[in-house]
Amino acid sequence: MRSRILCASTLWLSVSAALAQPGGIPPEWEVRKQMAALTGHLQRIQPVLEQLQPADWVEHGAPAAYVEQWRRASAEIGYLTGSAQALADQPEKLTAALDAFLRMQSLDVLLGSITAAARKYQNPAVADLLQGLVNDITADRDRLRQYLIELAADREQQFKIVDQEAQRCRAFISRQPGAPATSPPGKEVRR
Repeated sequence: MRSRILCASTLWLSVSAALAQPGGIPPEWEVRKQMAALTGHLQRIQPVLEQLQPADWVEHGAPAAYVEQWRRASAEIGYLTGSAQALADQPEKLTAALDAFLRMQSLDVLLGSITAAARKYQNPAVADLLQGLVNDITADRDRLRQYLIELAADREQQFKIVDQEAQRCRAFISRQPGAPATSPPGKEVRR
């Protein structure tokens, strides 16, 4: 019993140490700062999108799909803003970082298509303005991609440490005299 308590204590300390090691990931305040910058860039895109008139483009021969892309881009800005806030609230959460990154990629594709259409069917100056704003979030996306890679690598390293310690504890406990024999679930071991 004492060996199990010792092993559990050691495992807990290893887990705590693994989770406390910041590794190569930026500090939480830096992630919050980056997400605030992203949110600021997104807020500047929305008014430019509202200047676009994709229904008029269709009247001038553009595919009707641009109207839906324009709607989706506006919605995606809202979703991405929420994802950025979720990541700012929990910078250590891998799923929050992944959600924000995937939404950024989706928005980037949509805005690229809309920018090309605006250049052709509406006004090249508005398209240039939108392209400049897209370039701002492209830099944000690249920083987020790097953070996501570093965060995933950090979590993998933590898992590896915890798994190694758990394996060491299992081996230690199984070598102890009087260690309980293992049996399949539902079957009792007789001594």
